Amino acid sequence: MIRTIARSLAVAGLASFAGLHGAAAQTLEKFVVAGWSQPISEITNLMAEPDKGFFKARGIDLGYVPGTGGGAAILNMLSGKADIAFTDPGSFFAAIDKGEKLVAIYNIYPQNVFNVVALKSSGIVKPADLRGKKVGVYSLSSGTRQNLQVLLHRVGLSESDVTLQVTGLLNFAPVMQGQVDATAATDTGLFVGKLKGLKDFNVIEVKDHLNVPSDIFVVTEQSWQGNKELLRRFLAAYRDSAAWMIDRPEEAAQIAVKRTINGKDPKVNLEIIRLRNASSVSETTKKKGLGHFDIDVMQKAADVYLGLGLVKRRIDVSQVVRSELIPN
Repeated sequence: MIRTIARSLAVAGLASFAGLHGAAAQTLEKFVVAGWSQPISEITNLMAEPDKGFFKARGIDLGYVPGTGGGAAILNMLSGKADIAFTDPGSFFAAIDKGEKLVAIYNIYPQNVFNVVALKSSGIVKPADLRGKKVGVYSLSSGTRQNLQVLLHRVGLSESDVTLQVTGLLNFAPVMQGQVDATAATDTGLFVGKLKGLKDFNVIEVKDHLNVPSDIFVVTEQSWQGNKELLRRFLAAYRDSAAWMIDRPEEAAQIAVKRTINGKDPKVNLEIIRLRNASSVSETTKKKGLGHFDIDVMQKAADVYLGLGLVKRRIDVSQVVRSELIPN
Protein backbone atom coordinates (compact mmCIF):
# COMPACT_ATOMS: atom_id res chain seq x y z
CA MET A 1 0.00 0.00 0.00
CA ILE A 2 2.80 2.41 0.92
CA ARG A 3 4.61 1.70 -2.35
CA THR A 4 1.41 2.07 -4.36
CA ILE A 5 0.83 5.52 -2.91
CA ALA A 6 4.43 6.51 -3.36
CA ARG A 7 4.79 5.24 -6.92
CA SER A 8 2.38 7.79 -8.36
CA LEU A 9 4.13 10.54 -6.39
CA ALA A 10 7.53 9.33 -7.52
CA VAL A 11 6.42 9.32 -11.15
CA ALA A 12 5.11 12.85 -10.72
CA GLY A 13 8.38 13.79 -9.07
CA LEU A 14 10.40 12.38 -11.96
CA ALA A 15 8.22 14.28 -14.39
CA SER A 16 8.79 17.43 -12.39
CA PHE A 17 12.50 16.68 -12.36
CA ALA A 18 12.51 16.45 -16.13
CA GLY A 19 10.38 19.55 -16.52
CA LEU A 20 12.57 21.56 -14.20
CA HIS A 21 15.89 20.16 -15.37
CA GLY A 22 16.80 23.57 -16.68
CA ALA A 23 16.95 24.80 -13.09
CA ALA A 24 20.28 23.02 -12.75
CA ALA A 25 21.83 25.50 -15.17
CA GLN A 26 20.35 28.44 -13.30
CA THR A 27 21.43 30.02 -10.05
CA LEU A 28 20.11 27.90 -7.20
CA GLU A 29 18.61 29.38 -4.04
CA LYS A 30 20.31 28.24 -0.86
CA PHE A 31 17.89 26.63 1.58
CA VAL A 32 19.10 25.06 4.82
CA VAL A 33 17.34 22.48 6.97
CA ALA A 34 18.04 22.49 10.72
CA GLY A 35 17.86 18.84 11.72
CA TRP A 36 17.35 17.25 15.11
CA SER A 37 20.18 14.78 14.47
CA GLN A 38 23.43 14.16 12.67
CA PRO A 39 23.10 12.90 9.05
CA ILE A 40 21.72 9.45 9.88
CA SER A 41 20.24 6.76 7.67
CA GLU A 42 16.60 7.42 8.53
CA ILE A 43 16.83 10.78 6.74
CA THR A 44 18.53 9.33 3.67
CA ASN A 45 16.00 11.06 1.42
CA LEU A 46 17.57 14.38 2.47
CA MET A 47 21.14 13.13 2.47
CA ALA A 48 20.73 11.65 -1.02
CA GLU A 49 20.50 15.08 -2.64
CA PRO A 50 23.97 14.89 -4.30
CA ASP A 51 22.89 11.60 -5.92
CA LYS A 52 19.23 12.25 -6.72
CA GLY A 53 18.93 16.03 -7.08
CA PHE A 54 15.29 16.36 -6.02
CA PHE A 55 15.89 19.82 -4.57
CA LYS A 56 18.20 20.98 -7.34
CA ALA A 57 15.40 20.14 -9.77
CA ARG A 58 13.27 22.67 -7.91
CA GLY A 59 15.95 25.36 -8.04
CA ILE A 60 17.20 24.73 -4.49
CA ASP A 61 20.73 24.32 -3.18
CA LEU A 62 20.01 22.17 -0.12
CA GLY A 63 22.00 22.52 3.09
CA TYR A 64 21.76 20.67 6.40
CA VAL A 65 22.69 21.79 9.92
CA PRO A 66 22.79 18.91 12.45
CA GLY A 67 21.31 19.23 15.92
CA THR A 68 20.83 17.48 19.23
CA GLY A 69 17.06 17.29 19.36
CA GLY A 70 14.00 19.13 18.11
CA GLY A 71 14.57 22.10 20.38
CA ALA A 72 18.06 22.58 18.98
CA ALA A 73 16.65 22.47 15.45
CA ILE A 74 14.30 25.36 16.22
CA LEU A 75 17.07 27.36 17.90
CA ASN A 76 19.32 26.88 14.87
CA MET A 77 16.55 28.16 12.63
CA LEU A 78 15.77 31.14 14.86
CA SER A 79 19.46 32.07 15.02
CA GLY A 80 19.60 32.29 11.23
CA LYS A 81 21.66 29.16 10.66
CA ALA A 82 18.78 27.53 8.79
CA ASP A 83 15.57 28.33 6.96
CA ILE A 84 13.39 25.51 8.28
CA ALA A 85 13.39 23.24 11.34
CA PHE A 86 13.01 19.47 11.23
CA THR A 87 11.55 19.23 14.72
CA ASP A 88 8.94 17.59 16.91
CA PRO A 89 5.51 18.94 17.95
CA GLY A 90 6.53 19.33 21.58
CA SER A 91 9.46 21.60 20.74
CA PHE A 92 7.18 23.50 18.36
CA PHE A 93 4.54 24.09 21.05
CA ALA A 94 7.16 25.07 23.64
CA ALA A 95 8.68 27.68 21.31
CA ILE A 96 5.26 29.18 20.53
CA ASP A 97 4.49 29.33 24.23
CA LYS A 98 7.67 31.36 24.73
CA GLY A 99 6.44 33.91 22.21
CA GLU A 100 8.07 32.71 18.98
CA LYS A 101 5.98 33.25 15.87
CA LEU A 102 6.12 29.86 14.13
CA VAL A 103 4.10 27.88 11.61
CA ALA A 104 4.12 24.11 10.99
CA ILE A 105 3.86 23.45 7.26
CA TYR A 106 4.48 19.71 6.68
CA ASN A 107 3.84 16.54 8.67
CA ILE A 108 7.03 14.53 8.14
CA TYR A 109 6.18 11.50 10.27
CA PRO A 110 2.48 11.37 11.21
CA GLN A 111 3.03 8.16 13.19
CA ASN A 112 4.53 8.37 16.66
CA VAL A 113 7.78 6.39 16.61
CA PHE A 114 8.80 6.95 20.24
CA ASN A 115 8.92 4.29 22.94
CA VAL A 116 10.37 3.39 26.31
CA VAL A 117 12.46 0.23 26.53
CA ALA A 118 13.38 -1.70 29.66
CA LEU A 119 14.91 -5.09 30.35
CA LYS A 120 12.37 -7.66 31.51
CA SER A 121 14.41 -8.11 34.66
CA SER A 122 13.53 -4.50 35.61
CA GLY A 123 9.87 -5.40 36.06
CA ILE A 124 8.84 -2.38 33.95
CA VAL A 125 5.95 -3.37 31.68
CA LYS A 126 3.67 -0.32 31.73
CA PRO A 127 4.11 3.45 32.14
CA ALA A 128 3.09 3.45 35.80
CA ASP A 129 6.06 1.16 36.54
CA LEU A 130 8.45 4.00 35.68
CA ARG A 131 7.75 5.76 38.99
CA GLY A 132 11.01 6.16 40.92
CA LYS A 133 13.10 4.78 38.05
CA LYS A 134 16.12 6.19 36.24
CA VAL A 135 15.22 6.76 32.58
CA GLY A 136 17.57 7.62 29.73
CA VAL A 137 16.81 10.20 27.00
CA TYR A 138 18.82 11.17 23.90
CA SER A 139 19.16 14.75 25.13
CA LEU A 140 17.19 17.21 27.24
CA SER A 141 15.99 18.96 24.06
CA SER A 142 15.02 15.80 22.21
CA GLY A 143 11.72 14.25 21.24
CA THR A 144 12.55 11.29 23.49
CA ARG A 145 12.22 13.52 26.53
CA GLN A 146 9.07 15.24 25.25
CA ASN A 147 7.37 11.94 24.49
CA LEU A 148 8.43 10.43 27.79
CA GLN A 149 6.69 13.37 29.47
CA VAL A 150 3.56 12.72 27.41
CA LEU A 151 3.62 9.05 28.34
CA LEU A 152 4.00 9.80 32.05
CA HIS A 153 1.22 12.39 31.93
CA ARG A 154 -1.20 9.89 30.39
CA VAL A 155 -0.92 7.72 33.51
CA GLY A 156 -0.95 10.52 36.08
CA LEU A 157 2.81 10.81 36.56
CA SER A 158 5.21 13.66 35.83
CA GLU A 159 8.89 14.02 35.06
CA SER A 160 9.55 14.61 38.76
CA ASP A 161 8.47 11.01 39.37
CA VAL A 162 11.51 9.70 37.46
CA THR A 163 15.22 10.54 37.27
CA LEU A 164 16.39 11.58 33.82
CA GLN A 165 19.81 10.70 32.44
CA VAL A 166 21.16 11.84 29.07
CA THR A 167 22.43 8.77 27.20
CA GLY A 168 23.05 10.10 23.69
CA LEU A 169 21.59 9.16 20.33
CA LEU A 170 20.65 5.51 19.65
CA ASN A 171 22.52 4.42 22.77
CA PHE A 172 21.18 1.32 24.53
CA ALA A 173 24.42 0.53 26.36
CA PRO A 174 23.28 2.25 29.60
CA VAL A 175 20.11 0.15 29.84
CA MET A 176 21.95 -3.04 28.87
CA GLN A 177 24.61 -2.33 31.51
CA GLY A 178 22.10 -1.38 34.20
CA GLN A 179 23.10 2.29 34.39
CA VAL A 180 19.46 3.23 33.77
CA ASP A 181 16.30 1.24 34.42
CA ALA A 182 14.74 2.17 31.09
CA THR A 183 15.47 4.38 28.14
CA ALA A 184 13.26 6.54 25.95
CA ALA A 185 14.01 5.85 22.29
CA THR A 186 12.56 5.45 18.81
CA ASP A 187 11.65 2.50 16.62
CA THR A 188 14.89 2.81 14.65
CA GLY A 189 16.90 3.21 17.83
CA LEU A 190 15.36 0.02 19.17
CA PHE A 191 16.21 -1.82 15.95
CA VAL A 192 19.86 -0.78 16.25
CA GLY A 193 19.85 -1.71 19.93
CA LYS A 194 18.74 -5.24 19.09
CA LEU A 195 21.57 -5.52 16.58
CA LYS A 196 24.00 -4.52 19.33
CA GLY A 197 22.81 -7.25 21.66
CA LEU A 198 19.73 -5.90 23.39
CA LYS A 199 17.45 -8.80 24.30
CA ASP A 200 14.85 -9.88 26.83
CA PHE A 201 13.19 -6.49 26.96
CA ASN A 202 9.76 -4.87 27.17
CA VAL A 203 8.61 -1.99 24.98
CA ILE A 204 6.07 0.66 25.91
CA GLU A 205 4.85 2.39 22.73
CA VAL A 206 3.90 6.06 23.10
CA LYS A 207 1.51 5.79 20.13
CA ASP A 208 -0.64 3.40 22.15
CA HIS A 209 -1.33 6.31 24.50
CA LEU A 210 -1.21 9.31 22.12
CA ASN A 211 -0.34 8.94 18.44
CA VAL A 212 0.99 12.46 17.96
CA PRO A 213 3.29 13.02 14.93
CA SER A 214 6.97 12.41 15.57
CA ASP A 215 8.42 15.15 13.37
CA ILE A 216 7.20 18.17 11.42
CA PHE A 217 8.67 20.98 9.34
CA VAL A 218 8.42 24.39 11.03
CA VAL A 219 9.24 27.89 9.77
CA THR A 220 8.98 31.36 11.21
CA GLU A 221 5.79 33.29 10.56
CA GLN A 222 7.90 35.87 8.72
CA SER A 223 9.23 33.21 6.37
CA TRP A 224 5.74 31.79 5.92
CA GLN A 225 4.45 35.19 4.88
CA GLY A 226 7.39 36.22 2.72
CA ASN A 227 8.82 33.07 1.14
CA LYS A 228 5.82 31.02 0.11
CA GLU A 229 7.06 30.33 -3.40
CA LEU A 230 10.40 29.01 -2.12
CA LEU A 231 8.74 27.02 0.67
CA ARG A 232 6.32 25.52 -1.84
CA ARG A 233 9.24 24.35 -3.97
CA PHE A 234 11.06 22.97 -0.95
CA LEU A 235 8.03 20.95 0.16
CA ALA A 236 7.49 19.63 -3.36
CA ALA A 237 11.11 18.50 -3.48
CA TYR A 238 10.91 16.95 -0.01
CA ARG A 239 7.68 15.16 -0.93
CA ASP A 240 9.38 13.79 -4.05
CA SER A 241 12.36 12.60 -2.00
CA ALA A 242 10.12 10.93 0.58
CA ALA A 243 8.10 9.22 -2.16
CA TRP A 244 11.32 8.01 -3.76
CA MET A 245 12.55 6.48 -0.50
CA ILE A 246 9.19 4.76 0.01
CA ASP A 247 9.17 3.42 -3.53
CA ARG A 248 12.86 2.48 -3.75
CA PRO A 249 14.11 1.63 -0.27
CA GLU A 250 16.83 -0.68 -1.58
CA GLU A 251 18.39 2.13 -3.60
CA ALA A 252 18.13 4.46 -0.60
CA ALA A 253 19.84 1.85 1.58
CA GLN A 254 22.81 1.78 -0.79
CA ILE A 255 23.09 5.56 -0.95
CA ALA A 256 23.00 5.73 2.86
CA VAL A 257 26.31 3.84 2.95
CA LYS A 258 28.18 6.87 1.64
CA ARG A 259 25.92 9.71 2.77
CA THR A 260 25.18 8.97 6.44
CA ILE A 261 27.32 8.56 9.53
CA ASN A 262 25.72 5.32 10.68
CA GLY A 263 24.88 3.64 7.37
CA LYS A 264 27.78 1.29 6.75
CA ASP A 265 25.61 -1.83 6.41
CA PRO A 266 23.04 -1.69 3.56
CA LYS A 267 20.91 -4.41 5.16
CA VAL A 268 20.62 -2.45 8.39
CA ASN A 269 19.93 0.71 6.40
CA LEU A 270 17.11 -1.02 4.57
CA GLU A 271 15.32 -2.02 7.76
CA ILE A 272 15.71 1.45 9.27
CA ILE A 273 14.45 3.07 6.06
CA ARG A 274 11.45 0.74 5.97
CA LEU A 275 10.57 1.71 9.53
CA ARG A 276 10.81 5.38 8.69
CA ASN A 277 8.79 4.94 5.50
CA ALA A 278 6.00 3.33 7.49
CA SER A 279 5.93 6.30 9.88
CA SER A 280 5.53 8.69 6.92
CA VAL A 281 2.08 7.34 6.07
CA SER A 282 -1.21 7.66 7.95
CA GLU A 283 -4.91 7.49 7.17
CA THR A 284 -4.82 11.24 6.57
CA THR A 285 -1.89 11.06 4.14
CA LYS A 286 -3.55 8.19 2.30
CA LYS A 287 -6.52 10.47 1.66
CA LYS A 288 -4.78 13.82 1.16
CA GLY A 289 -1.16 13.00 0.30
CA LEU A 290 2.19 12.90 2.08
CA GLY A 291 2.76 15.73 4.52
CA HIS A 292 -0.81 16.52 5.50
CA PHE A 293 -1.84 17.01 9.12
CA ASP A 294 -4.70 15.64 11.16
CA ILE A 295 -5.63 18.88 12.90
CA ASP A 296 -7.66 17.12 15.59
CA VAL A 297 -4.65 15.02 16.59
CA MET A 298 -2.38 18.06 16.67
CA GLN A 299 -4.89 19.93 18.85
CA LYS A 300 -5.13 16.99 21.22
CA ALA A 301 -1.34 16.95 21.47
CA ALA A 302 -1.21 20.69 22.20
CA ASP A 303 -3.82 20.25 24.92
CA VAL A 304 -1.78 17.43 26.48
CA TYR A 305 1.26 19.70 26.60
CA LEU A 306 -0.88 22.29 28.35
CA GLY A 307 -1.96 19.67 30.84
CA LEU A 308 1.68 18.70 31.35
CA GLY A 309 2.54 22.26 32.19
CA LEU A 310 5.02 22.32 29.30
CA VAL A 311 3.07 25.25 27.89
CA LYS A 312 1.28 27.88 29.94
CA ARG A 313 -1.54 28.78 27.60
CA ARG A 314 -3.79 26.92 25.20
CA ILE A 315 -2.51 26.87 21.62
CA ASP A 316 -5.10 27.05 18.87
CA VAL A 317 -3.49 24.65 16.41
CA SER A 318 -5.65 25.83 13.50
CA GLN A 319 -3.78 29.15 13.67
CA VAL A 320 -0.25 27.72 13.59
CA VAL A 321 -0.55 24.58 11.44
CA ARG A 322 -1.01 25.31 7.73
CA SER A 323 -1.21 22.93 4.78
CA GLU A 324 -1.62 25.36 1.89
CA LEU A 325 1.93 24.88 0.59
CA ILE A 326 1.89 21.09 0.51
CA PRO A 327 1.87 19.82 -3.10
CA ASN A 328 -1.33 18.32 -4.45
